[in-house]
Amino acid sequence: MERLVRLHADIFRRIESGMTDMIPLLARLLFAATLLGYFWASGLTKLGDGVLGFLDPSSGAYAQIFPRAFEAVGYDASQLTVLHRAVVTAGTICEFLLPALILAGLFTRLASLGMIGFVVVQSLTDLYGHGGIGHEGTLGAWFDRMPDSLILDQRALWVFPLLVLVIRGGGALSLDRVLIRQVARPRVTT
Repeated sequence: MERLVRLHADIFRRIESGMTDMIPLLARLLFAATLLGYFWASGLTKLGDGVLGFLDPSSGAYAQIFPRAFEAVGYDASQLTVLHRAVVTAGTICEFLLPALILAGLFTRLASLGMIGFVVVQSLTDLYGHGGIGHEGTLGAWFDRMPDSLILDQRALWVFPLLVLVIRGGGALSLDRVLIRQVARPRVTT
């Protein structure tokens, strides 16, 4: 039995050491395959008119991010505060920028941490801003043998690869790796 345990440990130690840089790369690819398009499509619904539409978000952006406040002012964004506008503009920009940084592997840890924050705020808005907390099944429950709740189950699976990236960085084929090599390169002085 001891020999079998050692063989098992040896085999998986070798696999693990060979995958050190691949795990973050796979987490980035998983994020790109499952969530990149989702966030960019959502961001497109928030853009205002013209090239600088991200600086003047659409009314749909206010309806998505501040549904109750937007309804309270009769769906007139001009009646909302500067803070509302700043949050909606920043949220719109982040919905494009953070996934792009993760895809490129640039400032991966910070971008992933930002996306985790984004998902938390998005989840709270879905629950309390849009009233999802009042609908059975939206929040869901862990360990209930039903893996399909919108918030607890789905968003936990969204956050996991992001946590891997916060902890491990961008991994192989990342711009972070290129930058680190540039900074670590000895400088030649003449």
